[in-house]
Amino acid sequence: MSNKKSRLIRLTISYIIILAMVFIIIYPLLWVVGSSLNPGQSLSGSKMFPNNPSLVHYKYLFNLENSNYLLWYWNSMKISVITMVLSVISVSFTAYAFSRYRFIGRKNGLLTFLILQMIPNFAALIAIYVLANRTGLIDTHIGLILVYVGGSIPMNTWLMKGYLDTIPKELDESAKMDGAGHFRIFFQIVMPLAKPIIAVVALFSFIAPLGDFILARILLRDEEKFTLAVGLYELVAKQFGNEFTKFAAGSVLIAIPIAILFLMFQKYFVSGLTAGGTKG
Repeated sequence: MSNKKSRLIRLTISYIIILAMVFIIIYPLLWVVGSSLNPGQSLSGSKMFPNNPSLVHYKYLFNLENSNYLLWYWNSMKISVITMVLSVISVSFTAYAFSRYRFIGRKNGLLTFLILQMIPNFAALIAIYVLANRTGLIDTHIGLILVYVGGSIPMNTWLMKGYLDTIPKELDESAKMDGAGHFRIFFQIVMPLAKPIIAVVALFSFIAPLGDFILARILLRDEEKFTLAVGLYELVAKQFGNEFTKFAAGSVLIAIPIAILFLMFQKYFVSGLTAGGTKG
């Protein structure tokens, strides 16, 4: 009887903790959605469930005569997609090399990546700005993409390398005996088995540009080249600006492509993340 009571107590405590965490996560999201449906401008009068919900702020954002929101949205999607593709390609080759080959400087390279992933991108803002200025990449999306791709390589390389280490090397050796070359082994054997970790890297690389403000604000100058984060900030940072409910509407729309991508990669995400951290 005591065992049943202890199990019941543990189960009850677990559910209470889970419900508390769900509330902490869901409440701000519901509040932002409610604010976006509030027909007023002030957040002080916003409610989680407005009395008279309205889509007026969404209509305002989609009207090209009112704001450049759609242009900012397109810029962010373009930067995020290109960053995701380039990051997956570069990280896949880099992680495969560190996982499958032994070469001079391998341990030092891994150690360097480990140190670099501990340093956030904004800690090197001055160096990034000077480098972009000297190469003529200020106020260009290419410069921003290169920074994002370079910043994603250290952490994601470690993550993918850990996953590739769990794939038996006997598969590579068997393929070599059948006459397969390095690139064929990489593309036809290893990468298909690495779909879960590829999905994780793709999702992380896609989300990072959407949530970044500092780097985009430093490198971009022209309003027509702004990303969503910078554009929405400028929307509420104008003199006497009071566009916080429009800001909430714009923030809600940012979550749509992230949610779609997560649902697409959901079956790979958990297995890729856990397996990638089990072996260094």
